[in-house]
Amino acid sequence: MNTTTSSIQEKLEIALTHIRPYLQADGGDIILAEVTADMVVKVKFLGACSTCPMSINTLRAGVEQSIKRFAPEITKVIDVTDAK
Repeated sequence: MNTTTSSIQEKLEIALTHIRPYLQADGGDIILAEVTADMVVKVKFLGACSTCPMSINTLRAGVEQSIKRFAPEITKVIDVTDAK
C-alpha cells in the first residue's frame, strides 16, 4: 500500500467513524470494502442496515456526504452489501 492509498483510507475511516454512531443506534454498522483506482468507494452495510429499505438514502445523504467531506477526491460511493 502506498502513502497516497494509506492517506485516503485513513480519511475514509475518519469519515465512517463520524457516521457510524448513527448506524449503530439503529442496530447497524458499515465497513469499508474497497477503494478502486478511479476513486470509487465500496462499502458494506452490516446488521440492521444490511436489510433496511432506507439504506440507499442513508448511503447518499449520510455516508457519501461524510466521505466526500473528508476525502473530496472520492468520485462515488456504492453499497456492495451481499444481502441486496
